[in-house]
Amino acid sequence: MNRDRRITREELKNAIHEAYISLKDNKGGRNADYIPYLANVDSNLFGISVCLPNGEILSAGDCDYRFGIESISKVATAILILRDYGGETVMKMIGADATGMPFNSILAILLENDHPSTPLVNAGAISAVSMVRPVGNSRGKWEAIKSYIAELCGSETPLIEELYNSESESNHRNRSIAWLLKSYNRIYDEPEIALDLYTRQCSLGVTAKQLSIMAATIACGGYNPVTKREVFPKRQSAKAVSLMATVGMYEHTGDWMFSVGIPAKSGVGGGIIGVLPGIFGIAAFAPPIDKAGNSVKAQLAIRQIMERLNLNIFSGERVVVVDGKSS
Repeated sequence: MNRDRRITREELKNAIHEAYISLKDNKGGRNADYIPYLANVDSNLFGISVCLPNGEILSAGDCDYRFGIESISKVATAILILRDYGGETVMKMIGADATGMPFNSILAILLENDHPSTPLVNAGAISAVSMVRPVGNSRGKWEAIKSYIAELCGSETPLIEELYNSESESNHRNRSIAWLLKSYNRIYDEPEIALDLYTRQCSLGVTAKQLSIMAATIACGGYNPVTKREVFPKRQSAKAVSLMATVGMYEHTGDWMFSVGIPAKSGVGGGIIGVLPGIFGIAAFAPPIDKAGNSVKAQLAIRQIMERLNLNIFSGERVVVVDGKSS
């Protein structure tokens, strides 16, 4: 009979601390300078946070700094429409397949025969926002999105107005995507409403601690371990995790899952969340990103922690985190 493998709280805490110390001076990558606000964020900021199923948070570094959630917000709206429409409808209206192309690819839409492909790339995310209820009501839709992300994160995530303005002035490619989807009847509200709300949700301010709570809520099957509230039905958790495992790190997702083994989602603001179902949610933040849009330092941090603790979603082991000190 297989027994649970136990990782002590102290071992996890030490792994987080070691990753932070060993990587804090890493200079790889560069800020997302195509969005002026992000270009000016301090590139030395770095934080790692883990939220356990009991609601305890272990962290190191700049975990209370508020930065742009960016594409990590796509996970939230994907879960929201999964909750409201169900998996079959989301598959039919958007899809759940990886493109193997950059997150803002227009060509991917054409190659997929007019299909947005997945809610976790820009085309599918804009389409997902257009499905959020109440359709046709911009204010009502915004309140639904904003409040839902706050539920996942366990506390309010205010709009960073300067980031929103900066993104609105530079979102020409996303505007083209929205109208292309409209021409294929793959957007389900007014394109300008969907585009603006997508830009707004990407401009919400979050901390690494909040993102670790969001990841833990997914890991706990929709139950927020900090607020002690059910945010979405447990059956949707596997759908959300599968989307992350398929395309969460964009065209590098296959390499990520092979070498690191944790479903994750990145944002060009420098954040990454990772979900180990039933074990914990993890988030790391550092503004410099690689060419695919994934934070260099955050990737290295999560990889180091996973390797240090010998964790992998494909291992088949049942792992629990317990009180106690390292042996």
